[in-house]
Amino acid sequence: MKVIGLLGGMSWESSAQYYRLVNERVKAVLGGFHSAHTVLYSVDFAEIERMQAGGRWDDAGAELNRAAKALEAAGADFVVLCTNTMHKVADRLEDGLGIPLLHLADATAAAVRAAGIHRVGLLGTGFTMGQPFYRERLAAHGLDVLVPPAEDRELVHRVIYDELVLGVVEPASREAYRGVIARLVEAGAEGVIYGCTEIELLVGPEDAPVPTFPTTRLHAEAAVDYALGTTSLPVPPT
Repeated sequence: MKVIGLLGGMSWESSAQYYRLVNERVKAVLGGFHSAHTVLYSVDFAEIERMQAGGRWDDAGAELNRAAKALEAAGADFVVLCTNTMHKVADRLEDGLGIPLLHLADATAAAVRAAGIHRVGLLGTGFTMGQPFYRERLAAHGLDVLVPPAEDRELVHRVIYDELVLGVVEPASREAYRGVIARLVEAGAEGVIYGCTEIELLVGPEDAPVPTFPTTRLHAEAAVDYALGTTSLPVPPT
């Protein structure tokens, strides 16, 4: 079994889910007392959030590059970056790194395509929905990506940063998300990507009338499958 390098803390609420999901997957596949070989490096999200808010993406990339190299030094065979938004600096993270990054958008796109879905809605932070780095990575896999209008993007982002990263789950916010999802479906989405690792704390498949793609679970499962040698790394777009 390969050693999974989890680069988390963004937020620790979702990183804890990664650890649980990875070990549940290993137990389901291998049975008995089996658990995953993992190394976890958890950053201080307050520092990363300040870099995000200040547009200091180069600084954030350098910090994650240091963290990824620490995982490599600790024996990780590959890196799982436990956040959608920070894949904005994935290229910087990989600078000088001797182990691969299992890119979350590639794992997600593979699942969407396997479901036979072409046009998919994307929920996430304002950065993930509004900037091209994530949408274009999905589009390069042949997907048509829809994002909510500005007002809905602001709502989704606010709930993530004001509630979910703090471990707060409000029924009213779940209802609000259901409305955003419904409007994406009305706009033509055949499925919806929960493209922030905290979103799965709030909504699930039962909250959408179309298939949903929970990125935390998909990423964790892809990591285990690669660690166990049952699959190769998801193919990046060309």
